Amino acid sequence: MNLPDLKLSNSRIQLNRNPLPWLLLSSISLLVIGVVMIASASTDMAAAVMGNSYHFVIRQLIFAALGCTLALIAANIPMAWWERSGWLLLGVGLFVLILVLTPVGRTVNGSTRWIPFGLFNVQVSEIAKLCLIVYLAGYVVRRREELVNTWVGFLKPVAVLGMASILLVIEPDFGATVVLMTAALGMIFLSGVKLSRFLPLIASCVFIGTVLIFTQPYRLKRVVSYLDPWKDQFDSGYQLTQSLIAFGRGEWGGVGLGNSVQKLFYLPEAHTDFIFAITAEEFGLFGSLGVLGLVTVLVLSGFTIARRAENAGMPFAACFSYGITLLIGLQASINMAVNTGLLPTKGLTLPLVSYGGSSLLITCICIGILARVEMERTAQDQIAANGKQTPFRGGAAYE
Repeated sequence: MNLPDLKLSNSRIQLNRNPLPWLLLSSISLLVIGVVMIASASTDMAAAVMGNSYHFVIRQLIFAALGCTLALIAANIPMAWWERSGWLLLGVGLFVLILVLTPVGRTVNGSTRWIPFGLFNVQVSEIAKLCLIVYLAGYVVRRREELVNTWVGFLKPVAVLGMASILLVIEPDFGATVVLMTAALGMIFLSGVKLSRFLPLIASCVFIGTVLIFTQPYRLKRVVSYLDPWKDQFDSGYQLTQSLIAFGRGEWGGVGLGNSVQKLFYLPEAHTDFIFAITAEEFGLFGSLGVLGLVTVLVLSGFTIARRAENAGMPFAACFSYGITLLIGLQASINMAVNTGLLPTKGLTLPLVSYGGSSLLITCICIGILARVEMERTAQDQIAANGKQTPFRGGAAYE
């Protein structure tokens, strides 16, 4: 698979020398920041609603421990298993998207996105995104010539993505739909498909997105409030204006940890979707740039690992790594853009930082997968240097 040269090796940060420590350092740092900020942002609301000031931070600590465990497990699963399981995981992804629309699904604030499992709820879109990226990575490797050279090969994965997107929109979860489609199309583009192939699809997506916005009053109100949130600051623009106030109060150095005013029932979802705004209020511009820098290091590390895998002759691992890095990077970018008013308000968490078990667990699994890719590539290089055949070359792509 000849992916376009992203020239990550020329990055000034030089993560390509050893990206794994940078990946782990940035991930752990974001995870720690998330726990601290959730403790700060949720205590008053948790005391009033749940009767326990530490309800959300305790649950986040439990999810963080589970996430680290799952990351270790994922780091010990060979890439060949993921490659062989593409169709199975595609079935799992579509199944959970259908299951949540049955009476089993749980509806919160008008959206049916969760399946209850006793003490916690599972957000099915997080599972589906990873499953679909696994399938697409396998398809790109198996059918690359057909994908690049024919419309049929290009439209097959698009049809699968379209099916998943329809199920996500029905929930509705427009944010997850945008992240999944953008990451998937990014993978297809990196496989070598010409940009001209995407133009009709992009035009169709813009048209469908416009129709979805204008056919649902709450989506239209979000767009209008995004354009001028202060026009209706106590209704449709309330969340964004309160977020912007948090950024303004933070100034350069912030008001200090625990001293946020906006978290005191002013800014809704302060510990989930808008935790970046509370971070900006308590730690100022410097704190915001610190979080942005850590996310940037994580994403660059993921892309570097993918590029190194590609150069080592590991096409599935490379494509899979590109896909999950795009998922993390896009979701983080959209969340921070929403918090700062650069994009309309959308319910997406900040990976590893926001409160939310499903997002945290899946992100940790993705980090474990990236670590596994780099471990396999390193082992392959060492074995090749010794003149022996690598045991990692398994799976359909190498047969």
